[in-house]
Amino acid sequence: MKQVISVSLGTSRDDYAFETEFLGQQFLVRRIGTDGDKDKAAQLLLEWDNKADAIGIGNIKFPHAIAPRYLTQKHDDKIKRLGKRIQTPVTTGSALRDVSFEWSLRYVDHKFGDYFKNAKVLFLSGMTNYGIAKVMAEFTENLSFADPVIENGISKLIHSMKGLEFYAKGTHEILDWLPAKRLTSSVVPLQKWNQYILRKAMQKASIIVVPYYGFYEYLKDTTLEELGGKIIITSTAYDDRIAFLKERGVDVIIDTTPKILERVVGPCVIEALILAALEKKSDMVQDDDLLEIISMQKMDPRVVFPSGREKRINRFAFVIHPLSKEFLKKDKAVDFISGFTPPVFLDAVEKVIAYAPPWVYSKVTGIKSPNGTEAQGWLITVGGTPKQMLAHSPEFTYTRLLQAARMAKRMGAQIMGLGAFTKVVGDAGVTVAKKADIPITTGNSYSASGALWAAADAVRRMGLIQIESGKKIVAKTMVLGATGAIGSVCCRLLAKAFEEVIMAGRNTAKLLALQQSIQKETPGVKIKITTKPDRFLPDMDVIVTATSGAGKKILDITKVKPGAIITDVARPLDLSPEDVAKRPDVLVIESGEIELPGNPEMKNIGLPRKVVYACLAETIVLALEGRYEIFTVGREIEWEKVREIYKLGLKHGMKLAAISGVNGVFSDEDIFKVRDLALKARRKIDLPVKP
Repeated sequence: MKQVISVSLGTSRDDYAFETEFLGQQFLVRRIGTDGDKDKAAQLLLEWDNKADAIGIGNIKFPHAIAPRYLTQKHDDKIKRLGKRIQTPVTTGSALRDVSFEWSLRYVDHKFGDYFKNAKVLFLSGMTNYGIAKVMAEFTENLSFADPVIENGISKLIHSMKGLEFYAKGTHEILDWLPAKRLTSSVVPLQKWNQYILRKAMQKASIIVVPYYGFYEYLKDTTLEELGGKIIITSTAYDDRIAFLKERGVDVIIDTTPKILERVVGPCVIEALILAALEKKSDMVQDDDLLEIISMQKMDPRVVFPSGREKRINRFAFVIHPLSKEFLKKDKAVDFISGFTPPVFLDAVEKVIAYAPPWVYSKVTGIKSPNGTEAQGWLITVGGTPKQMLAHSPEFTYTRLLQAARMAKRMGAQIMGLGAFTKVVGDAGVTVAKKADIPITTGNSYSASGALWAAADAVRRMGLIQIESGKKIVAKTMVLGATGAIGSVCCRLLAKAFEEVIMAGRNTAKLLALQQSIQKETPGVKIKITTKPDRFLPDMDVIVTATSGAGKKILDITKVKPGAIITDVARPLDLSPEDVAKRPDVLVIESGEIELPGNPEMKNIGLPRKVVYACLAETIVLALEGRYEIFTVGREIEWEKVREIYKLGLKHGMKLAAISGVNGVFSDEDIFKVRDLALKARRKIDLPVKP
């Protein structure tokens, strides 16, 4: 039986001895702690020379991976001098440590799918964990390094790899010659300020990289506020460290040292096992040899969930904007001033705010899928109202949306959605998707799905149209804005459910092309096209308005059949509250809003708690699914995607919210009242009261 000895500068309280099998050979592994006594460690190396098959030196401080040359070589020279005095292979585990850094990050990102994409990562020591930083930089640009704050009391973080390299090779070397390296040792206010900077950096980060050596020193002042919900990357996470992080609310621990034995051991022990099994000196084992063994032995990194269940939080951003100048009054200052100024003031504010850079309106938290995946994000506001967007070229809005995309990426978002009129301007998201650094979706697929979902629920609750399972609905439906992105998909799906569909639009050629396409997809359906929808309104049972008229009058509600159901998908709405009030015998619903799973928290967006617009819900569904891709852009929507996003929504716990109108959520009592008024109106004009 071969013997591997771990001589550790750590505490002797953690000593152990056990037998194990590795690479088909039997080993006795024994750890001997020296409580920091380097002379005792040196003596033990000499004692075990020619007795052990390999010796690992543990709990030593590795030299900086990036620093002036004399600093990186100082430690290696000591090890080399000591190694020449004994015959047994000796290792600190540095080779395996460096290889496992890169392997562990690539493995986790591949296994969990874009796990580190755009993540905000804080390195407590970039100079120690430079290898991890180099790999992490391939997945995200949102890197911060606390080296100046922690090492030298400089009240500034580094936010790029180039900045870290400059600090390591330039500033750090100068500071090393100063009489007192810690500039703030006697300046208490500055110390407090640096502690504040470090706490804030931890709170903003989604991932924190903590070196093995000095682990507790780095985290000694941390609480749930700094570490709660975070991902910690470290090496050799012993049970006491996992317990420490669990107490502080850490969600995930990524241990770059693989656990291949029944207990956690350091990289020096694993590398010593490899040397003993191969019967080679440490300088005879190359990185490729280690990678081959890692692959062959399936030495995957440890991913620990302290709570006992897998947890993942994906991130999104969504762009909103004021739907009219009246929405600007939601700002208290604007509302106050507009109360005693002429109307022209609000017009001026509307024009000026259109030029404002994007800003964060609200953070969104607490969204949780039934499968355990969570999502959080940010609502980013661009200032232009639809009127202002139409008053400028599309490039005017593109510029602000691309600014929003850059902001979203810096905050850690992995996908961004476009809301309301921002998804209509120009080419409906195509240009923005091409130029943005993160995937873009307009949410139109789920908007179409939600509109029909809501319409179907309204038809069922009104009870004026007979529905038989497996058969088409014997009723007439119309889509206004039929050739638009959402309208065309609504037409295709309605054609599969209703006997007759009227498609209304302004471009006859587009209507004809759409008609032929749908008739080919759904043979036997009755489809009519029109550029003058008013003449068909009195016969329609269900109407979907999906225009981009930006507040223009699209539909004369006085001509609509009593008991008709109108689903208004347009933003701004095609029907004003004043229009709706004219017909209490018609059910007008504001598209299909979606109820989010979990316990979401955000600022008010004009909907009941937990309820969001379907376009926002699409962005959230894609985030929960980990589908960071351009999903819906342009004016042509694939109905297969409408079906797919609907199914994904159900998978992640999305529900059709209580259908709402211009005055809020419809209760059953509200719907019965509309139904009763409709039946009375039908009797007066001699329309059938039952299907």
